[in-house]
Amino acid sequence: MSEDAFNMSIRKFLKEVGVTSQRKIEETVRDGDIRGKKLKVRMTLTAESTGLNHVVDGEIELP
Repeated sequence: MSEDAFNMSIRKFLKEVGVTSQRKIEETVRDGDIRGKKLKVRMTLTAESTGLNHVVDGEIELP
């Protein structure tokens, strides 16, 4: 596989993750009973058959 194809494959995956994650967060905020001004979130990235375990924590300000 070429570097360009590899890069495009990663970007395609990350785009899907970003779009679907945003939809789920918006849905949760709209439909849920969330208290406070911020939503604490965590994203965990793992890859089958590897030791990859990358965690990103953050906060999203609510309307």
